[in-house]
Amino acid sequence: MSTHELNFLKEKIEELKKAGVYRELPVNYGPCDNVINLNGKQVVNLSSNNYLGLSNHPRVKQAAIDAVNKYGAGAGAVRTIVGNQDIIGQLEDILAEFKHEEAVMCFQSGLNCNIGTIAAITAKGDLIISDELNHASIIDGVRLSKADRAVYKHSDMRNLEAILKEKRKNYNQVLIITDGVFSMDGDLAKLPKIVELAEKYDALTYVDDAHGSGVLGESGRGTVDHFNLHGRVDFIIGTLSKAIGVVGGYVASKQVTKTWLHHRARPLLFSTALPPAATAAAIESVKMLMESTEFTDKLWANAEYFKAGLNKLGFDTGNSETPITPVMVGGEAETMQFSKTLLDAGVYVSGIVFPTVALGKGRLRCMLSASHTKEDLDFAIKTFEKVGKELEII
Repeated sequence: MSTHELNFLKEKIEELKKAGVYRELPVNYGPCDNVINLNGKQVVNLSSNNYLGLSNHPRVKQAAIDAVNKYGAGAGAVRTIVGNQDIIGQLEDILAEFKHEEAVMCFQSGLNCNIGTIAAITAKGDLIISDELNHASIIDGVRLSKADRAVYKHSDMRNLEAILKEKRKNYNQVLIITDGVFSMDGDLAKLPKIVELAEKYDALTYVDDAHGSGVLGESGRGTVDHFNLHGRVDFIIGTLSKAIGVVGGYVASKQVTKTWLHHRARPLLFSTALPPAATAAAIESVKMLMESTEFTDKLWANAEYFKAGLNKLGFDTGNSETPITPVMVGGEAETMQFSKTLLDAGVYVSGIVFPTVALGKGRLRCMLSASHTKEDLDFAIKTFEKVGKELEII
């Protein structure tokens, strides 16, 4: 038998099928919107990060088209060579203004932002303390750092302080990293207490606000704004691929951070810069948020309406404090069957199972958007009721 048959991978795929968690990639035949053409069928979309419905907004699309006409399809190089087009600087300036921070450095994605920044701002002799439920991109960024690391129990401030009390004296810099909004459960970090402990023990704070940017705070300025902690969080990570509706990531911090990152952040040094279309589209999205609270107001109204509908039916929606609405199921196979049956009935919501969440903690993660109509939500709630009873989940 030939080694090149890659039978070891075939065996692993068979294991996925036996466990009931094998999946094929769905195909969306159009824009990411409230209702999409998925695999050739019109379905209500409850699985996108397009919180504000901006990815298909006419103003955002036109900005992208205009940028392609002016700048071309791609940046053509890394930022340290000729890829640093002036439009990227414009995006960074408007983001800094929006976030009420001194400076912003943009990356090609939120993942690139975390793996590039964490490794660049920490070194041997430092310590990173990370929440146990932090996003995979944070975990990967920590692994790439030469700093030592410790993990505290999820949002357990006593455990965090115990680690600080025991270890702070042994290190140069200590960096506490947390998600602002935890993406699988929708709960918020205890950011005021984290900042208080950081200041008490002379530590730095790093907040990945991917699911808070565009959602929380005034016009979606994020969890730092929500908790009124401006000037007290050292590194604020945002994404341009969720509420902003495009693609990319950024660090909001001091000017000195920006200067250091363009010398040492490897994704900036070794990967082509953001394409002009994405950059211009993101600028337009941020402008729209600065003009009005219309989009964030609609998002929260939709989220509250949908959660109330599911809770009334008896679904367990966990401890979410945001538009992220988990529907707890438990078993991996049962979770995937729930997702599949909902899709057959016209509602797409992806199943989240191990290893994304702990074994036995499977759930459907419903992502609400400002683009959903009341009719969309009513249809989804009725479909959840029908399928939930059919599968004996409620």
